[in-house]
Amino acid sequence: MFTPGWCARFVLVLSLSAGAVAVSPKHALSQSSLKKLRMGIAATSVGFLPIYTAYHRGFYKDEGIDLEIILMSLAAANNAFFKGEIEYSAGLTGLALAAVRNYPAKILIFTIAKPLQSFMSRKEIKEPRDLKGRKVAGSSPGGSATILAYQALRHFGLEPGKDVQVLPMGGSGAGRLAVLEQGVVDASLLSVPENIIALHKGYNELIFLGDVVTFPQNGFGTSAARIQQQPDEVYRMVRATMRGLMFVTEEANRDQSRDVMMRQWRVSDTKLAGEMLGYLKRGLAKDALIGAEAVQYFIDLTRETSNITQPINASQVVDFSFLDKARKELRGGR
Repeated sequence: MFTPGWCARFVLVLSLSAGAVAVSPKHALSQSSLKKLRMGIAATSVGFLPIYTAYHRGFYKDEGIDLEIILMSLAAANNAFFKGEIEYSAGLTGLALAAVRNYPAKILIFTIAKPLQSFMSRKEIKEPRDLKGRKVAGSSPGGSATILAYQALRHFGLEPGKDVQVLPMGGSGAGRLAVLEQGVVDASLLSVPENIIALHKGYNELIFLGDVVTFPQNGFGTSAARIQQQPDEVYRMVRATMRGLMFVTEEANRDQSRDVMMRQWRVSDTKLAGEMLGYLKRGLAKDALIGAEAVQYFIDLTRETSNITQPINASQVVDFSFLDKARKELRGGR
């Protein structure tokens, strides 16, 4: 099913496909009047399907926005956002940490309530306790995969850095699968679809994180200044994304959602795409409802893994006022 080098090509084509969307006749007439905006996305996770669905189905264009989605590393996304080179960022850990770096920024929406990652191990490692004294692959320091690797290990009763060495391997799930296959590490925290690919190759799924951890992910945010200066634009960005989330959540749209996934991630295997969508639906945040406790948990873990001692309150990091308005409008006041 999976040819050698598939994962490397997966990352390459994803970076190219964000800008390769045909414009439907419905939207072509208003192209010149659309407002051009840029969003940096720091991962290939299918948790971004609601955003890409809104993109491919023209929901942003419906709101008068010509959105360019740019795939980049977490560090590059943070840097571009702080420099004003992109207006919106999906690097949520970077936005959370901005609160202690004198750059006021707000997360506007989370589309995932539970992590879509699995802890995958080498074939001879069948129990979590067998990871003691081993090496596992995280992402960048403070990145979601690193944060969740810490939580998974602690769920197993293993202390990161003491019982298990967590190695920074960058933000690519394909890269973390590659180092597992090469024997550089004994286990990796892999997102969809790399966890499915690993399963098909005979690696062991020690745990699906969504079964044991509530950890909001995969949304976007912007600067406090933009919220103040361009509130209508910010609202339209949130409303379009909320429409994408609602579309993916509805079971009646399953085939169309799968088609968007196959197009965006260049997946030709219908069965694989169905498995990917199945994992995704286990973690979707219905109506983007995320409680304050879950947000604080996300912030505290982000702060801890980035070695920041200064407390950060959820109110410093999120602004759900636009989301609340969009939810009521799209749900008919419910």
